[in-house]
Amino acid sequence: MTSPSANTPILAVEDLHVRFATPDGEVNAVRGVSLEINAGECLAVVGESGSGKSQTFLAAMGLLASNGRAEGAIRYRGESILNVPLRKLNKVRGKSMTMIFQDPLTSLTPHMRVGDQMNEVLAKHMNLSGGAARKRALEWLERVRIPEAKRRLKQYPHELSGGMRQRVMIAMSMLCEPDLLIADEPTTALDVTVQAQVLDIMDELKRETGAAIALITHDMGVVARMADRVEVMKNGVYVEGGTADQIFGAPKDPYTRMLLDAMPRIDQPDKPGHAVLPPYEDIDGEGPVLSAEDIKVYFPVTVSGGLFPKTKPLKAVDGVSFDLRSGETLGVVGESGCGKSTLARAVLQLVPTQGEVTWMGRDLVDMERKALRDVRKDLQIVFQDPLASLNPRMTIGASIAEPLKTHRPGMKHADRQNAVRQMMRKVGLDPNMINRYPHELSGGQNQRVGIARAMILGPKLVICDEAVSALDVSIQAQIIDLLISLQKEMGLSMIFISHDLSVVREVSHRVMVLYLGRIVEFADRGQIYDDARHPYTKALISAVPIPDPAVERARARVKLDGDLPSPMDPRAQLRFMKSKLIDDPDAEQYRPQLIEVSPGHWVAEHDPAEDVLVTD
Repeated sequence: MTSPSANTPILAVEDLHVRFATPDGEVNAVRGVSLEINAGECLAVVGESGSGKSQTFLAAMGLLASNGRAEGAIRYRGESILNVPLRKLNKVRGKSMTMIFQDPLTSLTPHMRVGDQMNEVLAKHMNLSGGAARKRALEWLERVRIPEAKRRLKQYPHELSGGMRQRVMIAMSMLCEPDLLIADEPTTALDVTVQAQVLDIMDELKRETGAAIALITHDMGVVARMADRVEVMKNGVYVEGGTADQIFGAPKDPYTRMLLDAMPRIDQPDKPGHAVLPPYEDIDGEGPVLSAEDIKVYFPVTVSGGLFPKTKPLKAVDGVSFDLRSGETLGVVGESGCGKSTLARAVLQLVPTQGEVTWMGRDLVDMERKALRDVRKDLQIVFQDPLASLNPRMTIGASIAEPLKTHRPGMKHADRQNAVRQMMRKVGLDPNMINRYPHELSGGQNQRVGIARAMILGPKLVICDEAVSALDVSIQAQIIDLLISLQKEMGLSMIFISHDLSVVREVSHRVMVLYLGRIVEFADRGQIYDDARHPYTKALISAVPIPDPAVERARARVKLDGDLPSPMDPRAQLRFMKSKLIDDPDAEQYRPQLIEVSPGHWVAEHDPAEDVLVTD
């Protein structure tokens, strides 16, 4: 390639059109888009699903689907890379220009170990192999905060959690320290602390090497933290562009204003125009509808092979106690692996559980199977991925009606259909869609189907397990408003599980913070955010991006000192109380106790915060 001048943009796109041939006609995904990204700059392209954000950069990488074609001009450092032979394109992509994809499971090779996939990149683009390649791969896995990084090199993608696979993808993209990093929703599946660290790594790479970053996202908080300039995209065109301060401070287009308004803010609960959480008062004499006492869920994990394999318990939930009153929402937050979802399944008796779970005065743990099935009509759950929880061969009407067929078998077909249509209206679905299948609906519509299915029996308790984390911000805002309005109307109690603390503050009366299966802080939503006491809670709150560049620049960041320990290590629970630690993996360790520091505000014992936190 010819030597570019100092003023040449790293990437320049001019009048780009991307079209796809479909059975229903031609789809214009990108319509006349132009942009430039310079060295050391982060350009954020924001918009909702289907706006065309990703297709612009997939065209640049030569990764359009077979039925797609791109027209216009795309130049990398002044040289055309649009529709060029793969031999020429491969000199650039993978080394100088890399891409982090949103779904790591489809981006990683399923039959290759993580280490082998990373070594392949290093061998092709940096001529590294053997010990040198292994050292560099291990260094990057540790930089993206993967626990037990050395062991992960030998594992296959399916053996890792979604968050870990995303971190592997990020590490692979950064191996060659590219000068253009295209990040397509790079932190969607990550916990807030890991998200903050990954964003810091990307920002550090930009500052140290002069790399350019194209950030594709719908998260305005991430944009506020990272972006120098912003382009807002809708229906294949840019509707507004400018510096981050201009877009956030004085948005001109109604679509931009809608995106900013829909974004939950951890510093502004109960935003005007949104459904307000109904007030909850703890009435003396009115007992809880749900009580959990010392819940434990342990899974045996084989740690050594041979004739007599040795197992150790993985303590997914390790002595959790709480109660829930009628009409109350309890938020449960924590990072991946802290036991949030396992706790939900323990409450519903979907996993073997030790301890006591009492519903309306009845013990669920020792309840017979038939009696438990009768009780479950009052206990429902909404899952994170509606497509995975709905039967693709059943119409949405049949899926919503299924609980009625199970728990009210004597109900007439016509009455059941009327009940389904009524519930569809209540959750904002057109009753005329009753005979459609899940693949014919959008993600937000399928999530409404999941909610309708959970609500159709008129339950008293609904558990929302990451029910809004995969949705666009506008759809997320609609679902949150829907849940709050249904709670008001039906008098529901809810357990709302999420890694998004902004959403949890918006929908919860009280918040429980979990860390490796144990409660570290428990208080009402005002106390937990305005007067956090535990170092882990402080780090979680500090890591949440706020959609305001001025606020983000002025914030003091509080980070956890050290790496995430293995949940298999019994010493892990003393990460915040090392003064009591016995440095022996087989020794009986001290268990930090919960202390009530003010009425209703419980905090786990810990060493002074300055011993476990880093402030920058």
